[in-house]
Amino acid sequence: MRVSLSLYDTRTQTVRDFTPLHPGEVGLYYCGATTQGMPHVGHVRSAVAFDVLRRWLTHSGLRVHVVRNVTDIDDKILEKSSVSFSDAASLGSDYVEDEAWFALSYRFENAFRSAYAALNVLPPTYEPRATGHITEMHELIAELIEAGHAYPAPDGSGDVYFDVRSWPEYGALTHQHIDDMQAATDADPRGKKDPRDFALWKGAKSDEPATASWPSPWGRGRPGWHLECSAMARKYLGRSFDIHGGGLDLRFPHHENELAQSTAAGDDFAAFWLHNGMVTYQGEKMSKSVGNTISPREMLGLAPARVVRYWLGQAHYRSQLDYSPTSLQEAGAALERIDRFLSRAGAAGAPSGASGASVASGAQAEVPAAFAAAMDDDLNVPAALAVLHETVRAGNAAIDASDAATAEGAAAAVRTMLEVLGIGVAGAAGSAAGTSAHDAVGHGAGAGAASALDALVSARLRARTEARAAKDWTTSDAIRDELAEAGVQVADGPDGATWQLER
Repeated sequence: MRVSLSLYDTRTQTVRDFTPLHPGEVGLYYCGATTQGMPHVGHVRSAVAFDVLRRWLTHSGLRVHVVRNVTDIDDKILEKSSVSFSDAASLGSDYVEDEAWFALSYRFENAFRSAYAALNVLPPTYEPRATGHITEMHELIAELIEAGHAYPAPDGSGDVYFDVRSWPEYGALTHQHIDDMQAATDADPRGKKDPRDFALWKGAKSDEPATASWPSPWGRGRPGWHLECSAMARKYLGRSFDIHGGGLDLRFPHHENELAQSTAAGDDFAAFWLHNGMVTYQGEKMSKSVGNTISPREMLGLAPARVVRYWLGQAHYRSQLDYSPTSLQEAGAALERIDRFLSRAGAAGAPSGASGASVASGAQAEVPAAFAAAMDDDLNVPAALAVLHETVRAGNAAIDASDAATAEGAAAAVRTMLEVLGIGVAGAAGSAAGTSAHDAVGHGAGAGAASALDALVSARLRARTEARAAKDWTTSDAIRDELAEAGVQVADGPDGATWQLER
């Protein structure tokens, strides 16, 4: 087992050597879906970033326990489930009138799960829902009240607040002074001692569904947003664990409040805090009102899933990731160079299929020393990718020089690096359309044939997606008919078009 990793810890604002709290094992908690709508690109960028971390830790010989939560009850879920027909129409085609909150939540939870799977994000060890851990949250609230760090609202509303001024370390994660912080807006302020006190428990309201509240010692209600993560991390990873992750936008107030309530209850909580950077559109913040957004579903309609995964993971996880209309084309071109080399290596005698050593299963495989050094340096994926592409160039040169042994070694290293990064080998991972090109062509076909089929069908599906976006139904139907005549079945679903060859 080799552990020489260093990571940037948001709390200390330093790059520190990572040593597991328990030898040979790592506990990783990162924030997952709040199921109020379809996943956006920021959600999947975060999932890819922590999937790469998990894969590298596993490749390094560690057993990784991953917990990714699902926030399946909150204000926005209730608001969007009770909309009128006109409001539903204004929200978009993903919403329907008067849908039960739990039905809406579950529907979007499945959409997140599909997006993660399409992008080859490994399933977590466990994915707990907030609504399944009410008892654990009650226990944590009771501890905080007893310790003098929380209080029920005096007006009898059923709200329970965390008393931020009772905890001297409040602000330790984001290094803010309490008087400079914004007021907490997550609950009615009338019962608060301080406007920055945040809700641990939210009393039931008469205009909310009865199914959206649970009995508690303080009256019927539901959990505050921040409480759930503290309760579930403690349950599944213990009072101290290795890494807590999430998007940069969650540092405050969400993660700051998690840290405060957990440490005030006597937990050490996370040894490292990791935060991935945001996604922008040509240098600007993505905004639906501006119209400069792109969703994972749209991306998967424009390019194969491996290409989308490559683009999402190519920047350093802490840096800003900027999207432009040419981003996926550039990522596709980079992957094509890699796939072309593996196809050449296969034709020259080196194995070209998927790596037999599964990173997920913890199998060891060789990677170039420079690749390992880059990954150990706070997951420096850009530098790691540079090593991968240099290995491709060296492998091509070896093939040109008829040096089969060197070419085979380069191909093996490339396959392993692709697996560590979660990109996989063409034909081993699902195509953009959700079907494995390798399976569609047949196991006897090489990576080159699988990649060629994937590229051809994906190009026609991208053209069809563009036609549908322009409401050019004639062209859209013509492309579908063209593919059908070629034996390619196309089906439209909530996550875009899928395809398979007629059996």
